[in-house]
Amino acid sequence: MEKIQHSFVDAFIFNEAKKGNYESGDSYHTVLTDEYFICSIADGLGNGPVARESSQVIPEILEEFHHETIDELMKRFNDLMVQKRGAAVAIFKVDFKKKTLEYSCVGNIRFYLYRKGTDEMIYPLPVMGYLSGRPQKLRTQLYTYVEDDLFLIHSDGVELRNPKAMMRQAGIPERLYYDILRSIQTGDDATFIAGSLLK
Repeated sequence: MEKIQHSFVDAFIFNEAKKGNYESGDSYHTVLTDEYFICSIADGLGNGPVARESSQVIPEILEEFHHETIDELMKRFNDLMVQKRGAAVAIFKVDFKKKTLEYSCVGNIRFYLYRKGTDEMIYPLPVMGYLSGRPQKLRTQLYTYVEDDLFLIHSDGVELRNPKAMMRQAGIPERLYYDILRSIQTGDDATFIAGSLLK
């Protein structure tokens, strides 16, 4: 487990390879500054080293270009997928000052934002397919958030029957992390990040 603890964000990260593989085809990367938090998960097609080669595009780009917009970053991700297997990719950016969360996804990665005060769940629908280097239509969505909103993002190696009920019951990201850990069976590469937006 990796932890992110900051005055604006509290998050817990799980990443594990499919049984029998040394390398996970999933990659994730986070960037945290005093102004914003960026989080991305990529699920390379297939598994093992070939899948990882595609998913590792994400950390490489975010290390250098995290100041860019979500659309610009997704375009960079896509451009680097040429002659690779390709990957499902989701990314979101939290702007602490504006109290906004911007989200974009291509492929089967799931994202949920749960508002405890209203019992409301935001679940943006992804663009189907995957990033492969070919021209790709994006659907970037912008949401506002309030203090203590709970978020969860995960690759398809994590199967959850009722994410809203789990998030409601957990209330805080550390408990959500352990609840998910107890419920999943990792027959595939699996990555999830459970977190809370604190202010």
